[in-house]
Amino acid sequence: ALLNNADTDITVSDEYRAGGGVQLIDVNDIEANPFQPRTEFEVKALNELSESIKVHGLIQPVTVRKMGYDKYQLISGERRTRASIMAGLERIPAYIRIANDQEMLEMALIENIQRENLNAIEVALSYKRLLEECNLKQEELGERVGKERSTVTNYLRLLKLPDEVQIGLQQNKISMGHAKVILSVEDTDEQIILFKRIENESLSVRGAEEIVKQAKTNKTAPSSTPSKPAPAIFEIDDALKFKIEKIHQNLASNVAIKSKGNKGEIVISFKDYEDLERILSSLADNE
Repeated sequence: ALLNNADTDITVSDEYRAGGGVQLIDVNDIEANPFQPRTEFEVKALNELSESIKVHGLIQPVTVRKMGYDKYQLISGERRTRASIMAGLERIPAYIRIANDQEMLEMALIENIQRENLNAIEVALSYKRLLEECNLKQEELGERVGKERSTVTNYLRLLKLPDEVQIGLQQNKISMGHAKVILSVEDTDEQIILFKRIENESLSVRGAEEIVKQAKTNKTAPSSTPSKPAPAIFEIDDALKFKIEKIHQNLASNVAIKSKGNKGEIVISFKDYEDLERILSSLADNE
């Protein structure tokens, strides 16, 4: 009864309920939208909009809901409201609507998704809130925002990425295409490694795809030749030692055996050219 009067206009007008009227309202009577999906506003773009508003005024009205007692809450247009305050405006044009919290959330999220340049993570979070807080199914959500269900699903999958990768996507260090490639990698640590390679090497989406493709090929491709068991390493027994010692005595030089598995080398040491010539002559004579 207190709210239903001409001073507050919260319920008496069908025009407000339909969102058909535009009025000038005091910016000090507008409070922020608690359901605003955008978390960051680019300072340079905000300053440019403010300068434009100083010259031309606010051309596109914001949308608010009436809270009672000349108080309003933004449904959409927080960026325009901020720029208007920076430009020194005391009153701005606004569409006034009546909405409950769920309707408010749905309108704010959908309006921002459709009209604002949100980054991919902000869009994904908006989709998630619509699903969870407005009790929508993915098919219904797709219809609300004019997107295919597969598109909605692709955005929601971004929220499964490691935090480091999500931040990189928010900061435009990687694109949505890069994020899809990273999602094709199952292991979280490998996802982060790939993200860092994309960032450090300025890889294109195609380049990232090639890395993932090559890595999967290396893991799954069979070896071109069947692997053989490692050969057993033989031991130098007494019989071999006797023969080595006999060669040592015959050549008057040190003899060593270097082996790896069943293969190896016989190393015969010599002091100088003359000693080498002597050893070779002795071997040749024995032959």
